Amino acid sequence: MAKNLVIVESPAKAKTIAKILGKDFTVKASAGHIRDLPKKGLGVDIKKNFVPQYEVLEEKTEVVKDLREAAAKAKVVYLAPDPDREGEAIAWHLASILREDGGDPTLKRIEFNEITKEAIQRAIKNPRDIDILKVDAQQARRVLDRLVGYKISPLLWQKVRRGLSAGRVQSVAVRIICDREKEILAFKPVEYWSIGGEMVKGKTAFMTELVKWSGKKLDVDNEKSAMKIVAGLKDVEAKVAKIATKEQKRQPGAPFITSTLQQEASRRFGFTVKRTMTLAQQLYEGIELGEEGPVGLITYMRTDSTRVAKEAQEEAKEYITERWGKDYVPTEQRVFKSKKGAQDAHEAIRATSVRRTPELMKKYLSPDLLKLYRLVWERFMASQMSNAALSVLTVEIEAGSGVFRVSDTKVVFAGYQILYIELSENETEEPDAPKPSKLPDLSEGDVLKLKEILPKQHFTQPPPRFTEASLVKALEEQGIGRPSTYAPTIGTIQQRGYVAKEGRALQPTELGFQVNDQLVQHFPNIVDVGFTADMEDKLDNVEAGGEPWQDLIGNFYRPFAETLKIAAKEMKPVAIPSGVMCETCGKEMLIKSGRFGEFLACSDYPTCKTTKPLIKYLGMKCPICKTGEVIIKKSRTGKTFYGCETWPECSFTSWDQPTEIKCPKSGDLMVIKRSKAGRNFMLCTNVECKHIMNVPKKKASDGEGKDGEEGEGTPEAAES
Repeated sequence: MAKNLVIVESPAKAKTIAKILGKDFTVKASAGHIRDLPKKGLGVDIKKNFVPQYEVLEEKTEVVKDLREAAAKAKVVYLAPDPDREGEAIAWHLASILREDGGDPTLKRIEFNEITKEAIQRAIKNPRDIDILKVDAQQARRVLDRLVGYKISPLLWQKVRRGLSAGRVQSVAVRIICDREKEILAFKPVEYWSIGGEMVKGKTAFMTELVKWSGKKLDVDNEKSAMKIVAGLKDVEAKVAKIATKEQKRQPGAPFITSTLQQEASRRFGFTVKRTMTLAQQLYEGIELGEEGPVGLITYMRTDSTRVAKEAQEEAKEYITERWGKDYVPTEQRVFKSKKGAQDAHEAIRATSVRRTPELMKKYLSPDLLKLYRLVWERFMASQMSNAALSVLTVEIEAGSGVFRVSDTKVVFAGYQILYIELSENETEEPDAPKPSKLPDLSEGDVLKLKEILPKQHFTQPPPRFTEASLVKALEEQGIGRPSTYAPTIGTIQQRGYVAKEGRALQPTELGFQVNDQLVQHFPNIVDVGFTADMEDKLDNVEAGGEPWQDLIGNFYRPFAETLKIAAKEMKPVAIPSGVMCETCGKEMLIKSGRFGEFLACSDYPTCKTTKPLIKYLGMKCPICKTGEVIIKKSRTGKTFYGCETWPECSFTSWDQPTEIKCPKSGDLMVIKRSKAGRNFMLCTNVECKHIMNVPKKKASDGEGKDGEEGEGTPEAAES
């Protein structure tokens, strides 16, 4: 009897779904896209209404063969890639390939927002046709990105440096970072002073702040004025003049969407957006829960909707009542407003069952998976709980010509805060941070002792550099990109060398500034925030059936082609300063590109024709001679390798990145390699040993969390 075939994107997801569906189903994975625009050439027929020229990816030839053979034997083929535009396009490409060469399988599209038994069985019972409008929107995005990248990038190669690229979203992200850096560089600090007062009642001391002087709001911008006020406060009587109490209600935040999850995980744990999405993907695709088997613990993690299924709300209500009591359940079900432009294709990110508490899941999850799961679980539960009720006490104290103020907030009813408190934008979890001093019982007319006057000089600060989290927030607020694009965009601009990380801060490099300046001057629309956000709206309109996708491309391409012609004539070559002085004439050398990579050339060319290699140091001593530094080199074919800077005196070379770590078994050098799954691991260079180790954790200060750490990935490493 023929089995049914289910095709998903991820092997991990395939494993989970196979155990759910049982023996009547075969589940296979496409491992992402199987077909795309060609790697070489434009792949878009501009003269024939922008028809894309798709081809099977070289590395997916065997996958396609396997899927065709399985589909030919199957009773029904269920196409089950992710429930978004990209997933819809993958389903469409699968359908096209399975129907080639006379194939005629029965194809049905299914989708699910969570990988649980109930959701999968419900999807199988309710298949649908492929949503061609969603496919069209994805095709429009893909063609747009190809046109921008393949048309602008060659200009950057010619005028700036080989190997550069431009992108419809990535270039706007770089501009946002460059614009912020220019603000920082142009910022002029302004001096101002605050004046604190330590008050004492009985044996209790507490801090207050001077807010008024001589009946006016305190505004002190120099030391002389501050010291004059300090002198005027000496030996004056301090008396409580006014006490006011105000009740406040605080509502919980909405359950997570992609961007808010990335931001909160960064604030609390220092996770990069890539790390957050990797962990979320694992939680979504399925975790082995002992006898229960693999279960998806969270709903789909690429979403911009705060909507929650009614069943999930009811389950949360029951659990909250059982655990904390009916007072912690709001009188009406909460409905959170999604941001403008949200696609609302599927739910917010939540636990698939609130009964799977973090405490129960702890034994099945690695530390980082548990951190993220707890965050999702608690945020969702809090979103379904009652408001917190607070009492804010504000005290004003008159002292001579001044008025001091202090506030104290008390929790009247914890509500959702019994479980979860959201961190502010620039706040991180610091449990040991000092708490404000408690106020004594105060009444109007109480006389206090002004024990100490504490003037303090301040300077206004420039706007902070973007972190990955705050950049995601800026992109989202300005309508740039979509949930699926945030992590890859941030990864790309760092890989290209346009942006570098300083701790957690993203700082544009000299190259980033140079490329951005060229794009702003010659392609203003491409890097214009408003233009790019408007294009996102137009893609949404294509999905809604408001405009054919090829009309959208045509309206974009005609003026873009004219801009390209002008830029090709007017864009001047750009030199990147190196900070290295020429040994011949003393002038600064510039970074240039050649057939075999980058090199340094004198800025006074052709008068001075001095050149030298651009040496990139790895930051470790040579393991052979122990004196030279290990540097990164390029072979004649352009392949990266590592060698000692003293070559040919020292012969050390390695195709793999060497480390200073010695193998605990053989004592030989460990090198960093990459598994087929794209994860780094360390391998002993002794061919008889071949011991495998995890890459050590990076320090918390670099903002990376455990990004790149192997952990449970060690068996994958062995496969490669």
